[in-house]
Amino acid sequence: MSDSGGPAGDDDIGLPKATVFKLIQEMLPEDIACAKEAKDIIVECCVEWVKLISTQSNTVCDESSKKTISPEHVIEALKQLGFEDFIPEVEESNKDFKQSQKERTRAQPDTNGMSQEELLALQERLFASSQARFEAGQ
Repeated sequence: MSDSGGPAGDDDIGLPKATVFKLIQEMLPEDIACAKEAKDIIVECCVEWVKLISTQSNTVCDESSKKTISPEHVIEALKQLGFEDFIPEVEESNKDFKQSQKERTRAQPDTNGMSQEELLALQERLFASSQARFEAGQ
């Protein structure tokens, strides 16, 4: 057992408190404050929520003879645990994530406005310069 009273290894599981604290503050009306102890309890609840969903998603994954948890496993886990109301938001979040990944892979590297021909010529000059330095050093 760890000092926290949970099973060994639970100390390794956590969420960034500052991020959760920030989310709590953003969700509250401006005239409402939240005590640090209450924020700490909310963080613990969030960790337990993630563990619950992860464990159930892993079970669904195992039952489908897969080795990697997919979004479909998480959605099925939410259904099995009675959290169907969360599914539309999870699906929307997953869709947004996939779109951002597509845009990220599609993004071209910064070429400082140079054309492909100019970049190729620059590359050739750099190779030639490197070759000349190498040969001069021998």
